Amino acid sequence: MLGFIIRPPHQLLSLLSCPGLRIPRFSVLCAPPRLRTMAASSSSSELPLVAVCQVTSTPDKEQNFKTCAELIREAARLGACLAFLPEAFDFIARDPEETRRLSEPLSGNLLEEYTQLARECGLWLSLGGFHERGQDWEQTQKIYNCHVILNNMGSVVATYRKTHLCDVEIPGQGPMRESNSTIPGPSLESPISTPAGKIGLAICYDMRFELSLALVQAGAEILTPSAFGSVTGPAHWEPVSA
Repeated sequence: MLGFIIRPPHQLLSLLSCPGLRIPRFSVLCAPPRLRTMAASSSSSELPLVAVCQVTSTPDKEQNFKTCAELIREAARLGACLAFLPEAFDFIARDPEETRRLSEPLSGNLLEEYTQLARECGLWLSLGGFHERGQDWEQTQKIYNCHVILNNMGSVVATYRKTHLCDVEIPGQGPMRESNSTIPGPSLESPISTPAGKIGLAICYDMRFELSLALVQAGAEILTPSAFGSVTGPAHWEPVSA
C-alpha cells in the first residue's frame, strides 16, 4: 500500500509504517486530487510529496524486492521526492537461524538492487530497517538492524543502527529477545537533509525513549519510527505521536 503526504513547511511529521500489515498487495492510497494539484503548481521545496510504503514482508527476499520496487516506481510516477520503506522491508524470517542465513552486508546484492532502483527512479529512499551483517559478523554471528538513506543518485548518505533493542515479556506468548540475534548500534546519527526536510533516523522501539526528543532538538523535521507491531505497539503509539 502506498500513502502520500504533502509536508507543509516547518511542520514536524511522525510517520508510522509496518512490514506486517495485512493488506492487498496492489492497494494504492494517494493524496486527494486537490493536494496533487497543489503539489504540481508549487515548488517542490514548498510542498514536497512523500510516499510511505506498507508491505507484508516474507522470507522471500526476491519477491519482497519486487513488491517494494513496484511501490517505489509508482511513487516516482506520481511525483514523490522521497519514499519510506518500513523496518524489515528486506525480509521477515520464520526463526532466528533463518534471519542469520538471509542477512547480508551493506555491500551485498540486495542493497545494490535498491541503489540501482533509486538511480532509475530519481528518488530518495529511506530503507527503514535492513538485516545487516556488520564487520563483526564472523565473531558474533549477530546482525545490526540498520536504517539506510539513499539519495536519488543511489548513494548511501546515512546509516543508523538501532540502539534500543526490544527485550520484552509478552503475556501469553513468552519472551521476545531481540538481543539474542541483534547487536545494538554504537551511536545516534545527526538528522539528514533530504528534499522533503531533515529526517531523524530511528527504528521502532527507539522512539519510545528520549532519542526522538534529541533528534528534534538537533533539527529533525521528520521522524520515522519504521514499524510497530500490533502486539507491542499500542502501548507506544500515543506517546510517539505526541
